[in-house]
Amino acid sequence: MTKYREIIRLTGLGFSQRNIMASCGVAQKTVVKVQKRARELNISWPLDESMTDTELQRLMFSKESSVSQNKRMPDYDYIHKELLRNGVSKKLLWTEYMEDCRANGDEPLMYSQFCHHIQQDEQKRRATMHINRKPGEQIEVDWAGDPATIIDPDTSEILKAYIFVGVMTYSQYAYVEAFLDMKQKSWITAHVHMYEFFGGVARILVPDNCKTAVVHNGGWKDKQINETYQEMAEHYGTAIIPARVRTPKDKPNAEGTVGNISTWITAALRNEQFFSLAELNHAIREKLERFNRILFQKKEGSRLDLFLEDEKPLLSPLPATRFELSDWKTATVQFNYHISVDGMLYSVPYEYIKKKVDVTVTDTTIEIFYNHNRIASHRRLKGRPGQYSTITEHMPEDHQKYLEWNGDRFRKWAERIGINTYTVVNAILTSKRVEQQTYRSCMGLLKLTDKYSEASLEAACKKALSYTASPSYKSIKNILVTGSVKTEPESSGSKTTHKAHGITRGADYYRR
Repeated sequence: MTKYREIIRLTGLGFSQRNIMASCGVAQKTVVKVQKRARELNISWPLDESMTDTELQRLMFSKESSVSQNKRMPDYDYIHKELLRNGVSKKLLWTEYMEDCRANGDEPLMYSQFCHHIQQDEQKRRATMHINRKPGEQIEVDWAGDPATIIDPDTSEILKAYIFVGVMTYSQYAYVEAFLDMKQKSWITAHVHMYEFFGGVARILVPDNCKTAVVHNGGWKDKQINETYQEMAEHYGTAIIPARVRTPKDKPNAEGTVGNISTWITAALRNEQFFSLAELNHAIREKLERFNRILFQKKEGSRLDLFLEDEKPLLSPLPATRFELSDWKTATVQFNYHISVDGMLYSVPYEYIKKKVDVTVTDTTIEIFYNHNRIASHRRLKGRPGQYSTITEHMPEDHQKYLEWNGDRFRKWAERIGINTYTVVNAILTSKRVEQQTYRSCMGLLKLTDKYSEASLEAACKKALSYTASPSYKSIKNILVTGSVKTEPESSGSKTTHKAHGITRGADYYRR
């Protein structure tokens, strides 16, 4: 605003136009114009004390104001909205404004006046308000714009390392870490390390609108948080409130710290070479500790002092376990009541056979869900593919009974039938390197008593042992099928009965 009052005062004190120009910072043309207008209106120093600068301006240049008021003013809301679109300029909007004024018979503003009024309106829209943050209430996170570099020791290739920045809003205490990419795993890992660095959790987390944080953001009422990111927030007991699109002032501390990080850490390391991410992060941590200890210019203490005194005591404690990044998969329960995940097999209750289930996979755990209810959990298997993790309770009852069978149980069952049966079963159990491989043969052999008598099985085993010391289930079954052995019931008396066909061995013979 032109200093009309000061120009009139200095003119009344007899200063030259050159001195008035230097004092008020205006052009000579402006000084001449004000002096001429003051003489026309007979205005001189001292002025009336009740006259304000606005009234003085209106009095001296009322004609220009009236001319401006007669002209049609632009639609500021429309212009502000259109300027956000690609390719739209003030020159284009002024041309359209001129054509609209001519069509309606209005007097338009010239281009310079048009731009001047738009600029005045933009300045009003830039009004800002300082928001007092509470200690320990909020953390702002973002990726820094300028990446660092790492040299691959094998190929000498220069790799980019992206800088993650997390800032406590109240104290501006910062956490910085480098990653080889900005993908979901790096994003979540950065937050886990950040919370451990701060030693606690703030109530609110304000991220940028990257895809690893926000799937869709249509404003405060229409936003969708990334599913994995939401799981992490629930694990740590914090709320995610994303910054609005193209609104960096929603997270001013992160934006400001990004610039400082670029100077005090990234730029400070520009002349050093790093051959691994660990080396780079070690150097970053040293620079970060110095950065957090730098004293404030306009208030006492440093970021570290303010954080330790006012913020850290108010942070929520960390959970007992750190958050593990999980992958979600879909699987179908097979007839053997197992699902396959990365080549390993994990049991599910047999009631869910042929059902589709959701599986969450972490580095250490496999969790299985059906209709959002967890139905099974396993420790993740590592190593050779094809391994089984089976929980007994997931099996049908008859399958569970099968697990109860072992070599000793088969031997006791055979011993109750007879010594020959015991000998055959023991031979079968020891015929394989792995005992469990013989269980089917033993079960089949002993279950022959369901069709044949125990005495018949004992006789068949005795005959088979006369041929070989290691008879098989199949050979004994063949003996029983062909009927090559016969058993007779024991006599009721102790005396021997003589028959015409010679000597017949009694039952006592087979009990020897």
